[in-house]
Amino acid sequence: MFRTIVFKILLGIYFVLWSPILLVGLISKRLNTFLVCKCAYGVLILARLVAGIKYVVHYPPTEENGVPAAPNENNRTDGKAIIAAKHMSILEIAVLANIIPHSFFIIKRELLWIPVYGWAFWRMGLQPVNRARGATNMAKLTNAVAKKIMNGMTLIIFPEGTRAKPGQKIQLRRGLLFLAHQLKLPIQPVGTDAGLYWPKHGRMHSGVANVYFEPLLPCNASLDEISDAINRHSA
Repeated sequence: MFRTIVFKILLGIYFVLWSPILLVGLISKRLNTFLVCKCAYGVLILARLVAGIKYVVHYPPTEENGVPAAPNENNRTDGKAIIAAKHMSILEIAVLANIIPHSFFIIKRELLWIPVYGWAFWRMGLQPVNRARGATNMAKLTNAVAKKIMNGMTLIIFPEGTRAKPGQKIQLRRGLLFLAHQLKLPIQPVGTDAGLYWPKHGRMHSGVANVYFEPLLPCNASLDEISDAINRHSA
């Protein structure tokens, strides 16, 4: 528990030290995005050095017996897909932000109110939603997301809507299906067991966290199919 307390104290100091750097980055969207991603990468380094948490990213096989996988209706010539990920900790956020270029997340509007960091999130193009008003205006959200995707960005969404504990399966929100149908984008499920090492609450544990990219699903996949894929290798 001592190491967990030390890590959280150092993490708070780390975020404070990054604040003036992110302020400078606001002058340019490209610079701002670069600095936010570097800040996130620093969190991964801090977790490794202080809490002993490393990570490994696993990708689905693209070849079998030396023969390239046959193309199917899930593959797009532009390579675009909606990244639908399991959310258990800050770790998978930092990993996905760094390995998927030009990506953006759908986040709670309240996160944009955080001094400096909220401004940086807005500058880099994260898409806010107002949950306080109940049902999200999906048509408005889809139009905003579509514009970002047309500008070369990739959507990362946590369809469970909250951080999950190890062993916890949460019903996926239907907004993912609406977006996939309207944008005609396949879905890239991503699982993780990061919650075993970096739980939502309590003590952190040293070890190697895994982030699993699963095979693509079509835009008309069901919530059960997506959930099964996301949880296939998740804790």
